[in-house]
Amino acid sequence: MTGSDGRSAAGRGGLNQPPVTSSSGFAHTTPVDPNKPKLPGSLNVNRRLSQWLRFNADGTVEVHPGKVEIGQGILTTLGQIAADELDVDFARIRMVAASTPASPDEGVTSGSLSTQDSGSAIRHAAADARRIFLSVTSQRTGVPIESLVVRDGAFLGPQGEVGSYWQLASAELLEVDASPDARPKAIEARRQVGISTPRLDLPEKVFGVARYVHDMRLPGMLHARIIRPAARAATLMATPDAPEGVQLVRDGNFLAVLAPTEWQAEAAAARIATRAMWSVRDTLPEQAQHAEYLREAGARGERTGVLARDEAAPAVARTEKRSFFRPFLAHASIGTSCAVAQWAGDAVTIWSHTQGPYNLRADVSRTLRTTEDKVLIHHMEGAGCYGHNGADDVALEAALIARAVPGVPVRLLWSRAEELGWGPFSSAMLVDIEADVAADGTLVGWRSNIISNGHSGRPGRSPIPTLLAASQLEDAFPVVPSINPPMAGGGGAPRNGIPYYRIPKLDVQTTRLLEMPIRSSALRGLGATLNVWSIESVLDELAAAAREDPVAYRLRHLEDPRAKAVLQKAADMCGWATRTKGEGWGMGIAFARYKNTGAYAAIAAEIEAKERVYCRRLWVAGDAGEIVNPDGVVNQFEGGAIHGASVALLEQVTFDRRNITSDNWDGYRVLRFSEVPTVEVAMLNHPEAPFLGAGEASMAPTIAAIAAAIHDALGIRPHALPFTPENLA
Repeated sequence: MTGSDGRSAAGRGGLNQPPVTSSSGFAHTTPVDPNKPKLPGSLNVNRRLSQWLRFNADGTVEVHPGKVEIGQGILTTLGQIAADELDVDFARIRMVAASTPASPDEGVTSGSLSTQDSGSAIRHAAADARRIFLSVTSQRTGVPIESLVVRDGAFLGPQGEVGSYWQLASAELLEVDASPDARPKAIEARRQVGISTPRLDLPEKVFGVARYVHDMRLPGMLHARIIRPAARAATLMATPDAPEGVQLVRDGNFLAVLAPTEWQAEAAAARIATRAMWSVRDTLPEQAQHAEYLREAGARGERTGVLARDEAAPAVARTEKRSFFRPFLAHASIGTSCAVAQWAGDAVTIWSHTQGPYNLRADVSRTLRTTEDKVLIHHMEGAGCYGHNGADDVALEAALIARAVPGVPVRLLWSRAEELGWGPFSSAMLVDIEADVAADGTLVGWRSNIISNGHSGRPGRSPIPTLLAASQLEDAFPVVPSINPPMAGGGGAPRNGIPYYRIPKLDVQTTRLLEMPIRSSALRGLGATLNVWSIESVLDELAAAAREDPVAYRLRHLEDPRAKAVLQKAADMCGWATRTKGEGWGMGIAFARYKNTGAYAAIAAEIEAKERVYCRRLWVAGDAGEIVNPDGVVNQFEGGAIHGASVALLEQVTFDRRNITSDNWDGYRVLRFSEVPTVEVAMLNHPEAPFLGAGEASMAPTIAAIAAAIHDALGIRPHALPFTPENLA
């Protein structure tokens, strides 16, 4: 996913070469030797066992994943996998936060791939470590390896204990590449996988321990604030003098203040913002004609075929044509983005809640025009986020400001207006669909064109840095259009754009917009939030035209038995077959398999239509393959469903010709606690199956189910998000 936009990186002061990418589209800095046997997950590109595991003489095990904790509980899940495979008590596990270059490079924590990529890597690495330690113990003691068992890290032979991980901790036995011959435990031998182990990160969060990067305080620390441009396209013409005790930092259109206290920095930034002089111009489209703008820009975009299929099919009796629109969406994290940076000589250390430490390092080094070894990234937790929010942007900004005060740590915190107004947004989208049906209502043909900006502007994936400040400096980098991940990694705009149903004739295309007046990047589900809703909405219409029950219609077009199972489970949970209709109330149901290769989710939704639409209940049936931590997986499906309900009913970025106007909670509405629906989740566990990931599967079908419920209640088929009274009218 290095991004090929036809832009040359030549002449940018010795930029690094684009990193090697995996089939999942995640960047890695270490090339993969094609002559070596393939290893599971991220272990394939981080083959050294010592990168992943360390045994300590005090009886603890350090696990070093490259994936990061962003509130999803992943470190607990990965710790369970390691403890289970090593046969040690979970209390011995010490999960070490990712940092460069000490951790394996696992790209970005995204795409619902952490358990798939990191979990499978750690399972194999731990199995290999167990094999190595038992082999050495067998050689030293003469006890046959098949006679050795491991009990909480101790190695027991027929006559009792003969060794332990801790006794061999200093032997450097893990300074080898992982063997492809390692064999993880059989399913029936697993003891710590499949149980709801309490999360490692929650106690400190519940009791207010200072563990977030926001809480970090270092001796002599200064506090910074940014003065943002007066428009999306603006040139800084003049700045006032800084107040006494405050330092002004400027580089081109990048302007910030430094002060001894947070309150001084806040006051100084507010004062300077009213006095700085900017030359501004209109660059944003008219919001009222946003869908038309996408269609017009699409005529100048980059059209690509996603999938075409032409098989024998019954004659077409009728064709339905529909269009669906989705606005820009914000991440809207409750906690705003934050970072701490400190220079020492010609090197900078950054503490960040980035989702990709190595990717961030790549873009920071390119922007600073230095080598990657001069940039050290330590991950620290921050506000939870699904997708590319402002965490990476604020990290670069902190480094730029800290460069003005060498040796002094600088803490930079974004305001609410910055978080909602300047972070990357999920692109607005438009899809045109034509569906052909036979005389008996069978779906026989499908044609669609998905129009959207790219869905990845993450750092580290292009020779040109994509972080916000990189385009604002005196010697600025150009802003390049966001890219789409390859379909092998799930795609971006066309994610879930290929119906999962049996359709003989298929032609799915996507048009990537090359004009990007508003910066776009990844948000939970990427293009799936539009594509699943549009596909499922058309399925509902076709079922109604065929006078079939929506569940029955889907079941006869599904071939995957696991897909059928979750759909039937959701129908059973909500009492679909015996549901009754009340005035102003409606029920809908929808299904999707995330990326068509990930977790399965079927959602039933019940809504009440009053002065606006409220989602009252959600029933969620899921299949995420092997489940490591049941409570964690339920949390992910539940959280995704609630997020989907918020997007369906309320969320949209608003703007005028110069700026984002939804930069506060009144302008950018999200579900309040009082509006959150009751959610019931049932997971179908498949311990014999691979991990499938849980974080994003339920969001898109929730939107689709709510749309179906609105039709059930009001007779209206929504064609534009969010489902507000204005859009439904």
